[in-house]
Amino acid sequence: MDGAADSENNYTSKLVQVTEGEWAGWSCYPGGDPFEDLAGTFYFKIDDDGRPVCAFRAERKHLNGGGFLHGGCVMTFADFSLFVIARDVIDGSSTVTATFNCELVGTAFEGDLVECRGEVVKAGRSMVFVRGMITSKGEPLASFSSVLKKTKRPS
Repeated sequence: MDGAADSENNYTSKLVQVTEGEWAGWSCYPGGDPFEDLAGTFYFKIDDDGRPVCAFRAERKHLNGGGFLHGGCVMTFADFSLFVIARDVIDGSSTVTATFNCELVGTAFEGDLVECRGEVVKAGRSMVFVRGMITSKGEPLASFSSVLKKTKRPS
């Protein structure tokens, strides 16, 4: 999910509040990013401490040939989470991932709940510095940091 509010191919996200099933009370952005739509669905909510938490349930499509969570899936989920974590400071600006660093330190398996929490380290006028931790069953899967760049919308 990038911070773009609109795009020339009209592929725009719409915040959806889930009302039924396992994800009742969570939100998602279907139609916001073609790749994330394919890889997800990824969800988020505001936790009891007032900070966003992102999550998804690992499915077969998220696994690698060894039968555990694919690193590319972890990094895609981290990229989604960056924009959720920073959404208040992005405030609707067109924004892209400028840098992304990730350490894969654990794994998850089919059926496991995968979660992410993080923080904005610094929000400047044009750059937002974010870091986060992805976990499953209370164990770390990945730590990451990123710089998001606010961009000008094309005329």
